[in-house]
Amino acid sequence: MEHTQLDENERQQHEKFIRMTTGKPEKLICQLAVPSIISMLITSFYNMADTFFIAKLENTSATGAVGVAFSLMAIIQAFGFFLGHGSGNYISRELGKKNLKNAEEMASTGFFTALIVGTFIMTAGLIFINPLAKLLGSTDTILPYAADYIRYILIGCPYMCASIVLNNQLRFQSNAFFGMIGLATGAVLNIALDPIFIFILDMGVSGAAIATIISQFVSFVLLLVGMQKSDSLKIRLSNFRPNMTYFVQICKGGAPSLFRQGLGSVASICLNFSAGNYGDSAIAAIGIVSRIMMFASSALIGFGQGFQPVCGFNYGAKLYSRVKRSFVFCVKYASIFLLIFAVVLFVCAQWIIPQFQKEDQQVISIGILALRCQAVTFPFMAWVVMSNMMTQTIGKVYKASLLAMARQGIMFIPCVLILPLFFDIWGLLLAQPAADMLSFILALPLQISEMRELDRLAAENPQ
Repeated sequence: MEHTQLDENERQQHEKFIRMTTGKPEKLICQLAVPSIISMLITSFYNMADTFFIAKLENTSATGAVGVAFSLMAIIQAFGFFLGHGSGNYISRELGKKNLKNAEEMASTGFFTALIVGTFIMTAGLIFINPLAKLLGSTDTILPYAADYIRYILIGCPYMCASIVLNNQLRFQSNAFFGMIGLATGAVLNIALDPIFIFILDMGVSGAAIATIISQFVSFVLLLVGMQKSDSLKIRLSNFRPNMTYFVQICKGGAPSLFRQGLGSVASICLNFSAGNYGDSAIAAIGIVSRIMMFASSALIGFGQGFQPVCGFNYGAKLYSRVKRSFVFCVKYASIFLLIFAVVLFVCAQWIIPQFQKEDQQVISIGILALRCQAVTFPFMAWVVMSNMMTQTIGKVYKASLLAMARQGIMFIPCVLILPLFFDIWGLLLAQPAADMLSFILALPLQISEMRELDRLAAENPQ
């Protein structure tokens, strides 16, 4: 019986290999990107839901607390993406090389490591919850709300971290549809539970956090079921291999994500502290704009996630011309989409921001300016994000890490700390656009050199 199951699994993986290495790259990317885009949009939408419903409490400090807690969510996501991208990149390349055993062991190793890491973050965070809230950028007035929200988010940390790993492993195996089902169900549930816990049960900020961790747990269960029931690699404790070989591979493939998300969290903290100089209204406004831009960026990231398994399989199979063809396709259409989206954000900013905060006119005015500033440089992110995703997927850890750290770290943190000293609140608003342009300038020559390398490899390995 076990031998029959192994034969069936090998057959399924062989069929997947043929599809990923012979199908039209553009069609494959679109097929894989659609569920990823939907997943990312829905996830970002229900991240905005907490901000939207809490803003109805007409309490600027409570709205600011969600922005502060966003930094903690970024830390959890940093470790989730580190393990998810690290294991997923390796899995896609090994499947491209037809090394099924290594891929299976990596899938289980990434998953169980995420549960362990999430448990550690939860324990440490709950012990030091007030210092943590302060460290994340809470003012004295925001602190009570932030601590209430963060406490429940920490309780869900282990399975939230593991969910990110499962979702990424599914999509790196070209099974993003199952990830979409898990994330979409949790998102819809969160949106439904938010008003119940916040208003009907009168739990305020705590209610929003409880709704989030309940919905995240439902997503976790569905993602795990999807992993087991689809033609994906199965998660088994017997395949858990916490050895140096696999952890090195996870670090190589996941380090760019850890740097990107980790520095994103540090950047959010710096942003909160910098905005705090202008009061709770500035923190609330920047928090709202961050959620909106994350929603706008999610479609780009989802599109890139459709590209990554195609890139990984074909790079592993030494089909380098298909890798380059896929990259060019993604950059071209992502740039067009972002340009259209940027125009919409710029024109509609004065309508979008009041949907999150109608009472505080200072929040509205700061938010409108910040959103318009970020929309101006938004289209340049197509090249930066796709370059980062390609270098990470093919194992170019140094280039990928540098690109990953650029936008929210190397470029942004100095901008958000220095520009306000010279331009006051305008420096705060211009920090992200400045970081975006500097990141593009850095990514342009790095990726051009990588494209030339693909041309050389294609010439040496004609198919």
